[in-house]
Amino acid sequence: MTSSPGAPGAPRRRGLRPTRVVGLAMVVLIILEVLAIRLVDSLVGPWWTILVLLGSSLLGAWLIKREGGRAWRALGQALREGRMPATELADGIVVLVGGLLLVVPGFVTDIVGLVLILPFTRPVARGLLAGAIANRVLARAEFATGPGVTGTPAGPTSSAPNTSTGGPASGPAGPQRSASSDEVIEGEVVEDD
Repeated sequence: MTSSPGAPGAPRRRGLRPTRVVGLAMVVLIILEVLAIRLVDSLVGPWWTILVLLGSSLLGAWLIKREGGRAWRALGQALREGRMPATELADGIVVLVGGLLLVVPGFVTDIVGLVLILPFTRPVARGLLAGAIANRVLARAEFATGPGVTGTPAGPTSSAPNTSTGGPASGPAGPQRSASSDEVIEGEVVEDD
């Protein structure tokens, strides 16, 4: 008799949990920040180091207000036009994270924050964010449905045929081809043993 992974007495899956990864990343970040501050301090002195850290925090607050306002207006415009605001939402997230990193005192976080917030480097960060979200969604879909399935077919999800638009009917077995459809989807059926 096998037990499910969440059942008491079931063997625990080993690996890095997200909390451990975040904790390790925070420790590494703190070490890097201390080293960077000491390096800048040895080059320009303590007062200039403090002034640069305060200046970068003020710059971060100003950039959050400026770029965040632009991202908010773009989001509103996309919604008024009736289109999906995926790019605008990603921009808003990237600007918020970048601005917060600029507000936090430190040189490493300032560099990362500037890369995230500047308009000409933001598309790279937006692409990385979209890729991370897509990987997470696909991993969850595979976990929920089993290996080999990476999503669900497109189409209406009601159990009644969509006769008003001539769209495909969807029954208990999932989306099915309607009699009026000329669409052919090639594929291969894979059965698990």
